[in-house]
Amino acid sequence: MSIENELKSGSSQDLKINIIAVTKTFPISEIKPLIDHGHLHYGENKVQEAIQKWTELKKEVKDIKLHMIGKLQTNKVKFVVPLFDYIHSLDNLKLAQKISLEQKKIDKKLKIFIQVNIGNENQKSGIHKNEVMSFYKKCTNDLSLDIVGLMCIPPIEGEKNEYFKSMRDLSKSIGLNQLSMGMSSDYLEAVSHGATYVRIGSKIFGARS
Repeated sequence: MSIENELKSGSSQDLKINIIAVTKTFPISEIKPLIDHGHLHYGENKVQEAIQKWTELKKEVKDIKLHMIGKLQTNKVKFVVPLFDYIHSLDNLKLAQKISLEQKKIDKKLKIFIQVNIGNENQKSGIHKNEVMSFYKKCTNDLSLDIVGLMCIPPIEGEKNEYFKSMRDLSKSIGLNQLSMGMSSDYLEAVSHGATYVRIGSKIFGARS
């Protein structure tokens, strides 16, 4: 069964599910067949690698949507805003302010997900779930960011369905419809709890070297 069919059968909601093909470390030669097939959503986590791989490709295929899925440093925002279409890792106010500034410079608005530290893990970035509402209001009201949804990477240990359910409930409480969660190992569970963007790499391209 294809990933698309798995997602259709696994979703209990009438929502469009977008597959982000995670292309980090993979060369263009391995990505091009997927582009030629018509797939549009791609994810990178290293800014310099993304610039090298996607600058010309996005000029050739204008419908491609590029997603920043990794930790984003403020000093890289000036490179991300012109090239990318989505940011999935907004995790602090300083970064939000920098994104707002760079967007105004070139009159472009990216679609942005707030990263939630749903497991309250010290080693992970993200906004604590109790602070997401106030952070969301500041980003939208004060900084005019286009916050479209929430993103999480649940803890490796523990029941992921509980974290995904918590994200769904949090998203609904804020009034957001988009949820970025689920990867190659757990995307079906994520979709069953309302994920609308799933990040899939090895399931599409195979294991990374």
